[in-house]
Amino acid sequence: MSNPLYRRVIVKLSGEALTGAQGFGIEQATVEGIAADLVAAAKLGVELGVVVGGGNIFRGVALSKRGIERPVGDALGMLATVMNCLVLEGAIEQAGGEARTLSALAMPSVCETYNRKRAVKNLGKGRIVLLAAGTGNPFFTTDTTAVLRAAELECHAVLKATSVDGVYTTDPKKDTKAKRYERLSHQEAIEKDLRVMDSTAFALARENRMPIIVFSIAEKGAIEAVLRGKGRSTVVG
Repeated sequence: MSNPLYRRVIVKLSGEALTGAQGFGIEQATVEGIAADLVAAAKLGVELGVVVGGGNIFRGVALSKRGIERPVGDALGMLATVMNCLVLEGAIEQAGGEARTLSALAMPSVCETYNRKRAVKNLGKGRIVLLAAGTGNPFFTTDTTAVLRAAELECHAVLKATSVDGVYTTDPKKDTKAKRYERLSHQEAIEKDLRVMDSTAFALARENRMPIIVFSIAEKGAIEAVLRGKGRSTVVG
């Protein structure tokens, strides 16, 4: 059994990753599968932070296009990420792991408020730390949040979980001739407009020399495989 490549990472999950086949909301079996993967990865001795999007429940950008102010829409999107984190926290604990939800928006009756020292302390105790509510500010995506928290918590990589096994030249679901990159730089990802993450996230990762590993969350044990350097993925960095 090979040793993990990284000892502390941020896993970035889209909200859509929790929907399973239903396309909206939360599918319990899918959440349980992801939770089991996270617990298995933690058993390798890897310290795990998880940033979850909220697009399966509410997407602030979509609301702003209908005339609602963007900060209001983004606030609702942040609340959706809190709900996702709380559901995932419960599933992780049911799978035999320990987890804590830390929210960038203060809501002490629901979960703890995020601060760096609290997050590091929980990571050091082997708890999976679920980082909710993005940065706590509008106009920043959860992709950017993942890279920001990774830099702030001195992580070694960001693991970007998607529905495909890496970064492709075009959308492989629409173009059968799309080619997968094995490796590329942050700058190449920005210049080629490869939208697996937004350009702000890539730029922040470049400035902090933070590798981003893009992989598919669809396969059982995918997170553990990435940490062992196995499976198909693209390394950006």
